[in-house]
Amino acid sequence: MKTLSTNRQAIQSQSLSYRMKRDFMRNKYLYLLFIPVAIYFILFCYKPMYGVIIAFKHFSAAKGITGSPWAGFENFQRFFGDYHFGRLIKNTFLISLYSILWGFPIPIIFALMLDELRSIRFKKLIQTSSYLPHFISLVVVCSMIKQFSMTNGLFNDIAVLLGGERTQILQDAKKFRTVYVASGVWQEFGWNSIIYLAALAGVDQELYEAARIDGAGRWAQVRHVSIPGIATTIIMLFILRMGGVLNVGAQKVLLLYNSATYSTSDVISTYVYRRGMINGEMSFSTAVGLFNSIINVIFLVSTNYISKKVSDISMF
Repeated sequence: MKTLSTNRQAIQSQSLSYRMKRDFMRNKYLYLLFIPVAIYFILFCYKPMYGVIIAFKHFSAAKGITGSPWAGFENFQRFFGDYHFGRLIKNTFLISLYSILWGFPIPIIFALMLDELRSIRFKKLIQTSSYLPHFISLVVVCSMIKQFSMTNGLFNDIAVLLGGERTQILQDAKKFRTVYVASGVWQEFGWNSIIYLAALAGVDQELYEAARIDGAGRWAQVRHVSIPGIATTIIMLFILRMGGVLNVGAQKVLLLYNSATYSTSDVISTYVYRRGMINGEMSFSTAVGLFNSIINVIFLVSTNYISKKVSDISMF
């Protein structure tokens, strides 16, 4: 029996080896194209993960990672007990929540509206115009926002036209999140709509034909054909978005915030920047960054699990 089992395992191993060699020979050029991608992820994504160890140490550059004394969960305890902990979590969640509530559905709506246009020239013009903000440097965008938010700026001119008063918009903590989210939506909604337009292009045209024969108008076709046709894409992208729920970019916040708006603008990423890059507390900032990543993973797995249970669509 042992001999038979050993022979069977040997045959299976040879069969697997043969299939792998055959697959490699058949797709060798695809594997060659994948090599640079694999090298990139190994060098810049997986290798740096070794540095996460310093979150559990009192890191010293002179002693190195392995030579630095062990700290256990001390850095995490310091963060949880920090005076600003509650404010950081609240600000990060709220900015991310508002970005999802506004920034996620708008590209979908825009793609559905764009798909309904019959004039090819006008459609291309709108598409090109909506993509342009994505390619503007973030520094330039923030400079524009600062100029428009001044007392004599465009935003205040519009406010006065509508019966409001002139204010220093970026000095008002209550308005920071609105400015941050609205500018982010404006900059990215056109670019983010590309994948939905591609999904809409893949919807079977015979379904629209059948809907028209049944008497469905354009709105009914959107509801019963277009949206179900891209539902899988929407759900997959939503799961991915929830995986970065705490990833509020530090660059834009740093370029826009000031001491007057700390109460609503200070987020985890800016806190990590200050404690790590300015104060030189590498172990502490790494611990905060690791906490941030763990929460993101929890959101990703939870959203994926709920989606799988509700809609039978999931990433894994």
